[in-house]
Amino acid sequence: MSPLCRAARSLALGAAAGIAAGAVGTAAMDMLLYQRYRRDGGEDSLWRWEFAGGVTTWDAASAPGQLGQKVERFVLHRQPADRWARTTTNVVHWATGIGWGMQYGAVAIRLSRRSLLGRLALGPVAWLASYVILPLAGVYEPIWKYDAKTLAKDLSAHLVYGAVTAAAFAALTKENS
Repeated sequence: MSPLCRAARSLALGAAAGIAAGAVGTAAMDMLLYQRYRRDGGEDSLWRWEFAGGVTTWDAASAPGQLGQKVERFVLHRQPADRWARTTTNVVHWATGIGWGMQYGAVAIRLSRRSLLGRLALGPVAWLASYVILPLAGVYEPIWKYDAKTLAKDLSAHLVYGAVTAAAFAALTKENS
């Protein structure tokens, strides 16, 4: 096999493992967020909460749903129907976590498998990117408008996402450190 074919195969395998790892990381992050939701008095079941059971309008959609709405409006050249809000929220939420995992896998498979920094970077990078991209899209406020407690809670959830995604990737690729 040529070096180019080996590199392409490695990239594809890394991305595929990253997709699976990103899904696992997203589920772990969501479990933390659901525990917080319940601790703060939320009453929805895990299934209803996870899959945005209460989202019936765009106004009720979370940040992923709001971003998806903007993309749909751009593509369709009209306001999407409210009935799309729940599905869009779910698709964008899961696609974001899986997409970050895919990118992580594509990069991690080519880097030193002993890179602790690489393993620790995913969560903070995804967190920081959300505070750059989402304000530009008009979905979030700029980072300086949030209090430290809100930012810390959000960062901690992204740290869980990153750590679990990296661990799942390592397990899927039989990575030894």
